[in-house]
Amino acid sequence: MHITLPGLSGAVLVYLLVFARSGAMLMLLPPIGDANVPARVRLMLALALTMALAPTVSASYPQTNPQNVTALFVLIAQEVTVGVLLGSLTRIIMSAISVAGFLIASQSGLSYAETLDPTSRGQQGAVVGNFLSMLGVVLIFAANLHHMAIGAVAGSYHLIPPGAPLPTSDMAEIAINTVSGAFALGFQLAAPFLVFGFAVNAGFGVLARMMPQLQVFFVAAPVNILVGFVVMTLLLGTMMTLFLSFYSNQM
Repeated sequence: MHITLPGLSGAVLVYLLVFARSGAMLMLLPPIGDANVPARVRLMLALALTMALAPTVSASYPQTNPQNVTALFVLIAQEVTVGVLLGSLTRIIMSAISVAGFLIASQSGLSYAETLDPTSRGQQGAVVGNFLSMLGVVLIFAANLHHMAIGAVAGSYHLIPPGAPLPTSDMAEIAINTVSGAFALGFQLAAPFLVFGFAVNAGFGVLARMMPQLQVFFVAAPVNILVGFVVMTLLLGTMMTLFLSFYSNQM
């Protein structure tokens, strides 16, 4: 079966372009875009999202069909670029909690224990960061915030209409703002642990000067871990609430 360029017109072309945008977004969207999710599952979700969005956004596409293969390739490339932008921004938003987990693990002495992070495409990560990342994903689904990803795709047709020149300056600005906001949130979530860690280390530093014969490292390591777990138990709910609020605002 061969599909010629004149055959790619009307509804067929619309569904193809919508699939290019939504499929590129789902390819990077956490946790659907993670390596442990089968490719067939991502493909089925992209097809389902295309079937749902195509009838509602068909009016946004140009009424004239592409005249040659180059014009068609440009349209598909623009749709894929918008989808990659949406998926990348979502993954950057999720990196805020990974930054917080890394800082918490470093401050509490748990950074030496690293395991496979299922949300970062097979990379090694600190245990605390992996726990917070998985908890953040679970809470996103529990709070129905994953629906905002579909809303982001639908809203992108108003901000970046198909066939129009890509607003590269605006795309770069929103990427920079998202990266800076994610890192700032990560430091804010880990701020209590940094304060308590500094206080504990300062106290043991004074103790080491007063009692040189004391093996400070063997005493400070368990105390740091204990303080870290106690602070996390007290502040975990507040931390995840701030993260979910940041996620919903950015999306």
